[in-house]
Amino acid sequence: MADDQKPKLRLEIAHVLFIDIVGYSKLRTTEQSAQIQKLREVVRNTEQFRAADAEGKLLRLPTGDGGALVFRSLEAPVLCAVEIAKALRSHPDLGVRMGIHSGPVNEVTDLNEQANIAGAGINVAQRVMDCGDAGHILVSKHAAEDLEQYDQWQPYLHDLGGCEIKHGERLHVINFYNHDVGNSALPSKFANVDKAAAATATSNRRRYSVAAMTIGTLIVVGVAVALFFEFGRKQFGSAATVGPISEKSIAVLPFENLSDDKSNAYFSEGIQDEILTRLSKIAALKVISRTSTQKYKSTPDNLRDVGRQLGVAHILEGSVQKISNAVKVNVQLIRAATDEHLWAESYNRKLDDVFGVEGEVAGAIADQLNAKLSGTEQKAVTEKPTQNAAAYDAYLRALSIEHNNYSYDAYIQAERGYEDAVQLDPNFALAWARVAITRSFLYFNAIELNKNTAAAVRDAADRAMAFAPEAGESWIAQGSYRYRVARDFEGALAAYQEAQKRLPNSSLVHQYLGFILRRLGRWTEAEANYRKALELDPRDIQLLTSMGNEFYVYLRRFDDALSMLDRALQIAPDSSTVHSNKALVLQAAGRLEEARRELAQLPEDSMDDWVIDVRANQAIYERHFDQAIRVIEHKLNSVPQGQALDSFQRAFLVQLGQCQEWLGRGDAARGPYSRAVAAIKPTPDTVVGPDANGTPGILALAYAGLNEKEKALQQGQDAVKAYETDAIGKPQSETVLAQIQARFGDHDGAIAALPHLLEVPAGITIADLKFNPLWDPLRNDSRFQKLIASDN
Repeated sequence: MADDQKPKLRLEIAHVLFIDIVGYSKLRTTEQSAQIQKLREVVRNTEQFRAADAEGKLLRLPTGDGGALVFRSLEAPVLCAVEIAKALRSHPDLGVRMGIHSGPVNEVTDLNEQANIAGAGINVAQRVMDCGDAGHILVSKHAAEDLEQYDQWQPYLHDLGGCEIKHGERLHVINFYNHDVGNSALPSKFANVDKAAAATATSNRRRYSVAAMTIGTLIVVGVAVALFFEFGRKQFGSAATVGPISEKSIAVLPFENLSDDKSNAYFSEGIQDEILTRLSKIAALKVISRTSTQKYKSTPDNLRDVGRQLGVAHILEGSVQKISNAVKVNVQLIRAATDEHLWAESYNRKLDDVFGVEGEVAGAIADQLNAKLSGTEQKAVTEKPTQNAAAYDAYLRALSIEHNNYSYDAYIQAERGYEDAVQLDPNFALAWARVAITRSFLYFNAIELNKNTAAAVRDAADRAMAFAPEAGESWIAQGSYRYRVARDFEGALAAYQEAQKRLPNSSLVHQYLGFILRRLGRWTEAEANYRKALELDPRDIQLLTSMGNEFYVYLRRFDDALSMLDRALQIAPDSSTVHSNKALVLQAAGRLEEARRELAQLPEDSMDDWVIDVRANQAIYERHFDQAIRVIEHKLNSVPQGQALDSFQRAFLVQLGQCQEWLGRGDAARGPYSRAVAAIKPTPDTVVGPDANGTPGILALAYAGLNEKEKALQQGQDAVKAYETDAIGKPQSETVLAQIQARFGDHDGAIAALPHLLEVPAGITIADLKFNPLWDPLRNDSRFQKLIASDN
């Protein structure tokens, strides 16, 4: 079959509301028609349905006794179910049940341009619904875990536990109920469940962490709606089973530093971190990453809440006391739900004999949780990283610096610490791995390139592999070199997959897999890894921010992006970085007034790169070019004299030149443009290769600002080629090339690129076309105007 004869398939993660009429098949034909008509009217009168219908995005499918409404917005199916339930109070003869789930949905357009939808997201939503009776609104545990980030749903979600579905599988479901909507009675499928267990499950209410949003202002940007079509029961495969909190799950809370010298806190942190790392090597366990546990104190009073917030059944607490050459480590394992102490131990060691404690603790915990270790896991858990106490101490100091600060300076200091460790013990594989990883990060961001060279990164990664070829950390180092330096994305993917086999509970590895898969354009797989990372590290601000301001923005799923950032703000409400990233998402969605309000919450004197970038972008979108100049110059003036400019600062120079031009100050613009070129390409022989920050494109825009047309166009084309295999970098470079073409009068070339860039992930948005002055040369072209109007 030729390509143009094949059905068109589109896959996405969607939020599904499945509805059907209870007892429909037993009704007479006339009664069936009457009830279907009533239900259609009820649904069509909901705000959520009308919002989607107004956008002209309804999928029309065959009718029957039920159907699915498919949305992109997380809360939309719940809001719609609430509206339907309230309306049904006026139709007591109409028994309706509903099920909600988030998962993959396929939209297929056949040869006759008819749309159809299917997929696991639909299947599981129906299975969730099947667990209920008339009046029930049931939610899958997976969807409930997403909803738990919103405070307004807290009183309404009541855990029912497992429901038996087809093929002997069980599906964990939550009942959505309050006095206005939903059925509080236990569904009939739970009639044989142990009464005490059912009562306990029903009384459990989920807690929520993200600030409440005003329901009336929510906008559904749904794919929405496929209503009242008959799903043949044989079409459904077995539904995914979602279980309760695993008994083999654990979080390691921060260890208390009992040393008189409080500067020894790094040592306590290091012991905790090494125990956690060893536990993460055990595939039978679920282990929460340290980022999500760091906010808790060593011995919290509310262990049950901590366990629920982190999604674990067990908590490990501990303390470390370091006195001269002696170390005492105390640990205790506690069942979170009951505060029951399951196991405790004290270890008194000399400093040069403390290396084995982490492995002993991890092994004892595995025994307590009945987690069987393979021979490979046993070796990985118990192996001592080094016999050199001074090297280990340097390693722990560097680890503390890296983990407690996310900045270029912190990574520079951490790399030096790891380098000290390998100088003290040249065979210290874990330290070599960290040298490679930190150097690759600095190389990736063009920091101290005289030291963090490609060869230096590769050398460290190869040494880690030579000394510990089976260690997951060695494979992370290899992946970091291949991803950040060699830009061998397929090779990096293979390396990270090897790391994942050895570190099955590492949130970081799943994040790296997400980074690579999105570079390869494998967005669905990338999202699955992001979600797994979030499951293992649910309170990681950087992860939530990355998912919000990058991943979901690349896919133009702005509601999902804002959901992640709101979740991050609930954890860190005063974070300037998160607030600025939320403003960035609002800008991308074209919601400039909301973005302005978000930025107004930030300190006026903030020098944070993200804050400066987003503030400048807001001023440019609003055509306040003088304001943008003040913001950028304030930042650039803060850079010490003689210090090399980083990638952010070089981009700021180009923005500064552009703002001067837009104000008609051509002479003033040349200075920043020339300075940017000199910083990026100090000599004619300097090779400007692809990096994390789009430097080849920034150079092309600087040439354009200097009116060096041929250089600008050639550099723009070179940038596109440089990112040919990069699903993020290539669209961004193509955007820059189109902007340069527009500037120099090639309107046909620029406009020809735009439809593709509006569709492909990591391309442009309608908001950017509307507000970015770089597109001004095209504004009077009817083709450009039509593209902008397509969003209305």
